Amino acid sequence: MQEFEYIASLITRAKKAQKIAEKFTQEEVRRYAAAVGWLALNRAEAWAQMHYEETHMGDIPSKINRIQARARGLMRDLKDAKTVGVIEVDEKKKLMKIGKPAGVVGALIPTTVPETVVFMGAMNAMMGRDAMICSPHPRAKKTTMQVVEEIRALYRNIGIPDDLLLCIEEPSITKTNELMAQSDLVVATGGAAMVKAAYSSGTPAYGVGAGNVVVVIDETADLQDAAEKIKAAQLNDLAIGCSTENAVVIQKDVYDKAIQEMEKTGAYLCNAEEKQKLQDVLWVNGHLNADIICRPASEIAQEAGIDLPEGKTWILVEETGYGKEYPFSGEKLSVVVTAYRYDTFDDAIALVNHIQAYSGAGHSCGIHSNDDDRILKYALETYTSRVAVRMTVGMSNAGNWNNGMPFTVNLGCGTWGGNITSENITYKNYINTTWVAREIFDYVPPTDEELFGEVMGNSEWFQ
Repeated sequence: MQEFEYIASLITRAKKAQKIAEKFTQEEVRRYAAAVGWLALNRAEAWAQMHYEETHMGDIPSKINRIQARARGLMRDLKDAKTVGVIEVDEKKKLMKIGKPAGVVGALIPTTVPETVVFMGAMNAMMGRDAMICSPHPRAKKTTMQVVEEIRALYRNIGIPDDLLLCIEEPSITKTNELMAQSDLVVATGGAAMVKAAYSSGTPAYGVGAGNVVVVIDETADLQDAAEKIKAAQLNDLAIGCSTENAVVIQKDVYDKAIQEMEKTGAYLCNAEEKQKLQDVLWVNGHLNADIICRPASEIAQEAGIDLPEGKTWILVEETGYGKEYPFSGEKLSVVVTAYRYDTFDDAIALVNHIQAYSGAGHSCGIHSNDDDRILKYALETYTSRVAVRMTVGMSNAGNWNNGMPFTVNLGCGTWGGNITSENITYKNYINTTWVAREIFDYVPPTDEELFGEVMGNSEWFQ
């Protein structure tokens, strides 16, 4: 009951603030969202330092880059966005769409990228004229609270209600469950258990599935370029992102050459004994070891008792199977990439689908190929929400300046991953819409022949 009353008090404060925000104009919310983005841009170094000191995950330069890139990129997407009042008109169909607030958003904040999830969520919520209450991960509670408090101070300086952003001060599972139950909308960023709880809360929810990105390298690929881009994914905050490449599926005729190119970039290929040692330290009782993930390769190797040569910054292991008996086929949140070989391209597609059916269903995959027909076949036949072509998947999926994906930190995985959407979660998901329909005069409906065509005359189907 105490937890219920505590969350209820936060909800009451948030609802009061949200009612004030409901009167904001489109240009006001755009300006306030821009202020949050500008704050993030300028506080990136401090927030990154704080997150690293609290969790010891990843590396500070990558965190700074992520915060600043997301602040700029999200503002690019918000600059012309319409979320208030009339947001769309279709004169031909006589339809008008009006944007309205979702209400109070319960935001579940992960341990991996808390600062980014908080400020981007605050910007999206502001665009929707929503209030947002954060539930921190216990391991990143200090960082989450600090970012929230700085944004609240910004709101006070602007002269708008600071209760448009609130945070659970002492997080617990019970409080998180209460927040989800009492909010109007839940946006869950985190592990599978958290997302499942969000969908089971009885409140409309956007959750994201597990990431376990698999990348195919075929015989037409630029092997050096592919190797460099996979390396870039590993060293970007030490594989902390859910879109980081976890496995490579390589055509057998270029397999050895591709591995050699990866070794040139700093990859270390484990032998069978070292692979077992690595497995023993990465997983504890079937779960990833939270004390070793998102760490430098040197630290992981030391914990595993592997003599890592100087200059080696990421690790390769070879695998043939997938599923629980093959833990390296799953998500690793580490600078560890699993290498497979394939014969025909159909074999590659089947292998990607099998791997991601075990871990990472619906999230993302990539391909390094210069055969456009093959790329299209890959996109058509993989059960995935995103396909990155000749790019670093971990640095393109959630938006980047070298592609047109919407900037976000929440990546829907569709029904494959047990999610309600397969899109990048954006400001569009933080609003309700009202459709206004007017009568179309003198409309001439199409004939049955125009609508159903040759189906009408198929005597074999309709006997």
